[in-house]
Amino acid sequence: MKLGDKGPTRRDPPLTVEQFVRYQGASGDFNPMHYDSEAAVARGFPTPYAVGMLTASRLASWLGAWVGVENVLRFAAQFREQSWPGDELTYAGAVTSVDEDARTAEVELTCTRQTGGVHVKGTATIALNQG
Repeated sequence: MKLGDKGPTRRDPPLTVEQFVRYQGASGDFNPMHYDSEAAVARGFPTPYAVGMLTASRLASWLGAWVGVENVLRFAAQFREQSWPGDELTYAGAVTSVDEDARTAEVELTCTRQTGGVHVKGTATIALNQG
């Protein structure tokens, strides 16, 4: 890896409420805002919205597929805007700095909606291969 290297972008199929519910079942997060239309509308949202950790975990998974899970030393994510059922998310990242002495690199990550809006922004530290 060198400064400016980019991972292969990945675009997922549209998000569904079923995916939100499945993630909630696995995580134990049963907030009705992610599956109950009436609850979401009562709080001013047009529909249920995605579970943030679902999409952040997909961003982390994308990173692991790009650099190898064993090379991910640190991962952090910030949620920037909601994502909704029907959204198609694209995952991307680029190396922003390299520390040859420490054999690490810093990576900036994004998960963007089809609208161009950034849903999740992330950073990671990765170990550089020894070869």
